[in-house]
Amino acid sequence: MFFGSIPALVTPFSGNCVDEDSLRGLVEWQIAEGSNALVPCGTTGEAATLSIDEHRRVVEITVEIARGRVPVIAGCGSNNTAHAVELTKIAKAAGAAAALHVPPYYNRPNQDGIYLHLSAVADLDIPIILYNVPSRTITDISVETMAKLARLPNVVGVKDATGNLARVSAQRLACGEQFLQLSGNDDMALGFNAMGGRGCISVSANVAPRLCSQFQEATREGRWDEALELQDRLFPLHAALFSDASPGPVKYALSRVREGFSAELRAPMTPPSAASKTAVDAALAHAGLA
Repeated sequence: MFFGSIPALVTPFSGNCVDEDSLRGLVEWQIAEGSNALVPCGTTGEAATLSIDEHRRVVEITVEIARGRVPVIAGCGSNNTAHAVELTKIAKAAGAAAALHVPPYYNRPNQDGIYLHLSAVADLDIPIILYNVPSRTITDISVETMAKLARLPNVVGVKDATGNLARVSAQRLACGEQFLQLSGNDDMALGFNAMGGRGCISVSANVAPRLCSQFQEATREGRWDEALELQDRLFPLHAALFSDASPGPVKYALSRVREGFSAELRAPMTPPSAASKTAVDAALAHAGLA
């Protein structure tokens, strides 16, 4: 059900408000360009600074425009278990196909606490994709805890942003071949898929949806030479989009490839540096996007 190129969508802003028309256009473009699913309200979507009403509206609009053509995986992460449950209920009511959940950040619970938190959202009747991103949460869902969570009926997979490719094999053995593994790092997606992954929840796909979709299709069909060529074409972009605090560079890149797209960010995020913009410009040219 979930595979391939899955953009972690930015949230467009205008005058510090969610730009609903721009979001509608972005979702339609992503689907037309071949994205296989969509993730609103993730880290790249600046979910940490969305009000609960804005969060609800972004998920609703994404589901509305997608119209079932691709599944919508709603970001529902929180370090407050009750809030995470509330966001999951909102996602389900909006018609999302799944909810994406991080372990609690800042609180830094132990593995028992991580399991308690994630099993609470898994009690709701919606598929759950775990999101393991220790660089942001300062917690790591251990392989053992993930295997325990994978036994829950609604936990279907993981977005792995640990940066440790060995985890793909370890989790495959611990959780079973049916457990969905999606890369959370664009630059590692080639190796990740070769080791059993089935796609990537991607930042770069915001800007290069067709190329990212073609890359994922090539890995899925075992056309590794073609996949490597696309990897080389996209690699500078993967790097440039993290040359300053995300999502500043990716919003700047979108303003370069989509006419009229605003690169506006919400505080505390600030525009990328001049050096970052130069890196993005060069990467877009290398990929043939600008």
